Amino acid sequence: MSTYKQIAGTNIEVLSSDPANPVDGQVWYNSTSNTVKANFINPGSWATGGDLNTGRYGLGGAGTQTAALAFGGSLPAATGVTESYDGTSWTEVNDLNTARYYIAGAGTQTAALGFGGIDSTPAVTAVTESWNGTSWTEVNDLNTARDFLAGAGTQTAALAFGGETPAATGATETWNGTSWTEVNDLNTARIRTAGTGAQTSALLFGGGPATALTESWNGTSWTEVNDLNTARLNLAGAGADNTSALAFGGFIPPSTGVTESWNGTSWTEVNDLNTARAQFEGAGTQTAGLAFGGFSPGITAATEEWNAGPSTITFTDS
Repeated sequence: MSTYKQIAGTNIEVLSSDPANPVDGQVWYNSTSNTVKANFINPGSWATGGDLNTGRYGLGGAGTQTAALAFGGSLPAATGVTESYDGTSWTEVNDLNTARYYIAGAGTQTAALGFGGIDSTPAVTAVTESWNGTSWTEVNDLNTARDFLAGAGTQTAALAFGGETPAATGATETWNGTSWTEVNDLNTARIRTAGTGAQTSALLFGGGPATALTESWNGTSWTEVNDLNTARLNLAGAGADNTSALAFGGFIPPSTGVTESWNGTSWTEVNDLNTARAQFEGAGTQTAGLAFGGFSPGITAATEEWNAGPSTITFTDS
């Protein structure tokens, strides 16, 4: 019978505490807890989170997996409902001043920005509102009124791109905390798309009609990069910049749960959402994402949490 040393070429390390940054495949014995542990890279999977209080589609979002904000959407009537997520459950907070759907968002749970969308008239709007953790305040409008747009960045440094005016547009605008400024357009105008990242490092992918096109923003201009593996529209995304992102769900047709991970160069298909859906919203990062709301095929309040990256397991004798 082979020993661990014969297989791995080294003895199992004896440590008084778990290592701070274990490498993939590392095995060690924790002498304090008297346990054998190992580190491995989890490719990622979706788990059920707490449902929204109000199921809806076409909503906006901001924040992280454990501190998110969901706002606006359609019931199917336009709504201003805003909810805050603590990693376990959603709590209803103060509504948007202007109820709307197909809205975009940026920022965090306590400092967010909501812009564009369709109001209750219904009409395409340029309205922008700022969230301070308690209430929404109307600020300066987008230069180009639109719905089905994407957003990235923070409350004081945001990016708005793509959408419908009602024609598909490639218009891109930057927000400096006070006003919007038009900058260079997308290479391919589109609607019903998804975007992630920061004002100076963003990624746009998918859109309608169903496309796999992906574009990367460097703070000045958009560059077409490698396509998604699965063309789709009405999808959602998560990510911190244009080198690491997650694209999930959407409409092919039909609705799909397909999830893909971006490494700065190409997309790789990973584990699907548990609930296939479209016209929903995402938040978080490539390794800790959040999906909420949408059509599945009816209106849903379902929330899912994505987790990937290094994980530590403890061996037992059972």
